[in-house]
Amino acid sequence: MLIYLLFLAFFCRIERSIFWFSTLYISFFSYIVMLSLPSTSSSISRKKYDVFLSFRGEDTRNNFTDHLYDALSRSGILTFRDDPKLEAGEEIAPELLKAIQQSWCSVIVFSETYAFSSWCLEELAEIVKQHNNDGHKVFPIFYHVDPSDLRKQKEKVKEAFARHEERYKEDCEKIQRWRNALIQVAAIKGWHLNNRHESEFIREIVKKISVKLYRTYPVTRSDLVGFCERLEDLYLKINIGENDVRVIGICGMGGIGKTTLARVAYTQMSHHFESKSFLADIREVSDKCGLVSLQKQLLSEIFHDECFKFFNIHEGNDIISRTLSHKKVLSHKKVFVVLDDVDNIQHIKCLVGRHDWFGSGSRIIVTTRNKHLLRCCQVDYVYMPTTLNPKDALQLFNSKAFHSDTTPKDDFIELSDQIVNYADGLPLALEVLGSFLRGRDATQWRSAIERLKRDSNKEILDKLQISFDGLEETEKNIFLDIACFLNGEKKDFVIKVLDGCKFFPDIGIDVLIKKSLIKVDEHKDLRMHNLLQDMGRKIVKEKCVDEPGKRCRLWEEMDVHHVLTKNTGIEQDAQFER
Repeated sequence: MLIYLLFLAFFCRIERSIFWFSTLYISFFSYIVMLSLPSTSSSISRKKYDVFLSFRGEDTRNNFTDHLYDALSRSGILTFRDDPKLEAGEEIAPELLKAIQQSWCSVIVFSETYAFSSWCLEELAEIVKQHNNDGHKVFPIFYHVDPSDLRKQKEKVKEAFARHEERYKEDCEKIQRWRNALIQVAAIKGWHLNNRHESEFIREIVKKISVKLYRTYPVTRSDLVGFCERLEDLYLKINIGENDVRVIGICGMGGIGKTTLARVAYTQMSHHFESKSFLADIREVSDKCGLVSLQKQLLSEIFHDECFKFFNIHEGNDIISRTLSHKKVLSHKKVFVVLDDVDNIQHIKCLVGRHDWFGSGSRIIVTTRNKHLLRCCQVDYVYMPTTLNPKDALQLFNSKAFHSDTTPKDDFIELSDQIVNYADGLPLALEVLGSFLRGRDATQWRSAIERLKRDSNKEILDKLQISFDGLEETEKNIFLDIACFLNGEKKDFVIKVLDGCKFFPDIGIDVLIKKSLIKVDEHKDLRMHNLLQDMGRKIVKEKCVDEPGKRCRLWEEMDVHHVLTKNTGIEQDAQFER
C-alpha cells in the first residue's frame, strides 16, 4: 500500500499540473442561526433577579454576606438581598416570597443560627417549592457549619427546632415543611469555607455561580443541541466574575459552531455590560465595505449618542483607542465586544487594539479559523469547540429533518444514522443535510445517500473551501496531498514524503494545523475531517471531471488504470506547467 501511494504521488508529480479551484461564498449557516436565536428580552428578562440571597442577618449581614453581595453585584449578577426593615414583622414579607419566585436561583448562606430564624426557614421552604416545581436552582454555602448537622438536625439545629415546635404548637405541618426543606437543601453539594480566607472563598463562589447561572438561562432551540457543555466551558474562560480585561478566542474549522457559541454568549451575557457591540461576518464585510465601516459600527454601538466622522483606518484606530481609553467618557464601564469571523490580524488591531483601551471587567470574543492569528494577538484564552458526539449529532440532525413533535419512523432510523456518520459531528453538515431531507420520503433519502457517496454536498463543501482558498500555493499542495493520499498517516512519514516534493512540510503542516484544516492525534497521526477530505478531492476532480489524465492527483484505482492504459497523461507536461 505504501509503495502504491508513493507511486501515485510520483506519477502525479510527473504531470506537473495543478489546478486551483476557488469560489467566493456568503456563509448563511451562522447568519441563519443568529436570526433565530432567542432575544435577551425573551430569554432573560422573564426573571427580575439572577440570584436571591437567603441568610441570617444577625450572623452574616454586616460581614460575609455583605462582601458576597458586593462581589456578585460587581460581577454584573443581579442579586436580591432583603432590607432589614422587611424583618420588622412576625410573618415573612410577601416581597421576599415574590423575589424568590422572580429569581433564577437562590444562594443560601447556612450559618450557625440560620435554623433559629423562622423567617429564614420560611424562605427556605419557598425556595425548595420553586426548586421542585419550576426548576429554580439552589446553591448552598456552609459557613462554619457542618451540612450533616443540618441534614440530621443535630446540635444547634435540634435546639432551634425545639423552640419552633414550642412556638408553633398548633402548626405541625409548617414545622415539618421546614424540616424537609432543610434536609433537602443540606443534601445538595455546596461550598464549604473551612479554614480558607473569605476573600478567596467569595471569588471562587462568584466564579462558579457565574458559570452555573448562565447555564440555567434557557437555550431551548432544537438546533443548539449539544451546546450546553460547550457554553459552560466557554463561560469558564469568559468569567465575568473577574475584573480584568480579557480577550477570548474561539477557534475551529468552518461549520463547527463558533459564531453560534459567540452569539449565545453575547445574548445571555450582554445585559451585564453597560456597552456592547457584535460585529458579524468581519471577513466578508471588510472585503466588501472596508474596515472603516466596521470601526464606525463599533463606535456607534458602544456610544449611541455620538457621531464619528473619519475616512481611513488609521484615523479610526486613533479615535477608537482615544475614546475607549478615556476614563471620563466610559466612566469605567464594562464593554462586551464580539469580532466574528476574523481572518486578518489587522481586523483585531484596528478594532480592539490593546487591553488598556477597555475599562475594567471588559470582555472581547474573537471567532476565527486561524489559531496562529490568535497567538499573534496575544489573546488571553483560546477555546476550541469539538465536533458533536454521535448522540447529540443525531438529535441535531433529527431536529432539522423532522418536525419537533414527530418521531422518525423505522424506515428513517437507519438512514438517519448513515447521514450522521457522513457528517462526522459537524453542526453545519447536520443542519444543511437535515434541512435538505426534511419532508422527503425514504426512497429520496436513499437516493441522496447514494449520491453523497459519489459527490459530496456542494453547499457544505463550498462553505468549507474558504479555508483552502486562503492558503499559499505550497500549503494548498500539502493539503491536497493529505486529502488524496496521506490522511491518517504518521506525521513523520508525511513530512518525509512531502519534503521529497520540496514543499517545506514542517512549516506547511503547522500552518494547516493552525488554520483548523488538519490535526495530529494522540498517536501522532495526521487527521483530516471527512468533509474536508471530500472538499480537497472535489477540488482535484473538478480540474477535469471526464478525463482523469488532466488532473494533478490520482488516488482511485479505476482512474489510475484509465490513465495508464489510455496513455492520457503523457502530453500534459507541456500544457500544465506550474
